[in-house]
Amino acid sequence: MTSTPKTYHVKSFGCQMNVYDGERMAELMAAQGMTAAADADSADLIVLNTCHIREKATEKVYSDIGRVRKNARLADRAAPMIAVAGCVAQAEGEEIAHRAKVDIVVGPQAYHNLPDLVAQASAQGRATDTDMPAIAKFGALPARRKTGPTAFLTVQEGCDKFCTYCVVPYTRGAEVSRPFAAIVDEAKSLVDAGAREITLLGQNVNAWDDDAGTGLHGLIAALDKIPGLARIRYTTSHPNDMKEGLIRAHAEVEKLMPFLHLPVQAGNDRILKAMNRSHSRDSYLRILDRVRAARPDIALSGDFIVGFPGETEAEFRDTLSLVDAVGYAQCFSFKYSPRPGTPAAEMDGAVPEEVMDDRLQRLQAALNRDQAAFNAASVGKTCPVLIERKGKLPGQMLGKSPWLQSVHLTTDAAIGDLIDVEIVRADPNSLAGVAA
Repeated sequence: MTSTPKTYHVKSFGCQMNVYDGERMAELMAAQGMTAAADADSADLIVLNTCHIREKATEKVYSDIGRVRKNARLADRAAPMIAVAGCVAQAEGEEIAHRAKVDIVVGPQAYHNLPDLVAQASAQGRATDTDMPAIAKFGALPARRKTGPTAFLTVQEGCDKFCTYCVVPYTRGAEVSRPFAAIVDEAKSLVDAGAREITLLGQNVNAWDDDAGTGLHGLIAALDKIPGLARIRYTTSHPNDMKEGLIRAHAEVEKLMPFLHLPVQAGNDRILKAMNRSHSRDSYLRILDRVRAARPDIALSGDFIVGFPGETEAEFRDTLSLVDAVGYAQCFSFKYSPRPGTPAAEMDGAVPEEVMDDRLQRLQAALNRDQAAFNAASVGKTCPVLIERKGKLPGQMLGKSPWLQSVHLTTDAAIGDLIDVEIVRADPNSLAGVAA
């Protein structure tokens, strides 16, 4: 039996949905009367909110657990209660509890039970919950009472696509959409708590729908009517669910920002088929053509995997040619790494590590080129910037353009202000501006 923790620290890894989940877990602990610790080393309870997408995710969790315990020993303080949450917890389950002797293991669909698990671990020494009920957790979470000018809002979870390289269907479950009214209510609470921009989240966010057939475009239209909400974004989308209504929303809804993250993963049809992607190179490009026709100034983003099993040099060059054809504003790119239990992990034709390194460098050079060109084209423009936080220099503030570019400027505007800014310089990963 251990003492009930009075302070907590949540460390989230990976995607924006994990950030959202981490915020909600922190709110759960606060609702129980616990206080946020200044850092992990001073917390009675440490929640490691894990992501299973990256390579060696499980090993990194064990490394973090060891680091937490070592720091406690060096500081001559009692070891904190450790909870492993998120997708690694779901995938590994009791194995983590046995191997690392952690106090709590909780999956991403069960974290609403975290207060009960803390109480159980305090009384019995260990607690595990990796059940996957359909969205039951959201009704058990506390109301949103405080947020910054930008906020995440999960509207959809899970995935039915079963890409051969991906663990999400196994760790997050099947695609499930939250109810329309619950989302609108949470959005209003976020605006009341200070949010001016809301990003709708989902593993396949554009698959969101309800019994009325509203579709994500209908949900966005409803959020557009919320007073005080200035900006709407959504991520991550799947090409298969990029319907005409959502494309039209980019032309019709003023608050919907001109930015689309639409992962393609590869530019060669054979590789796309091996990945079990439901789109082809041509169908993907035709979607982008329709989006650009609706919103000509839209910034495009995507995801790429290089070195998928069996990928040849010629097939990789198809990916480079797709990048040249699109002209992305920003992108994420990774080397393929096998995930246990996924079909791709059993495929023949492993690409040598040095070949993957070379391809990733060439791909990132092309993506960086296009991002620099997109940023350079912003110089001389005046656009609204939402001030999000203070910069490192005196009087400096940081915010985002409508195209999700980071903008820094010297201004007396406050956090949460939406001001017009003239862009005067483009750097590789950000812009510099002056208040117009």
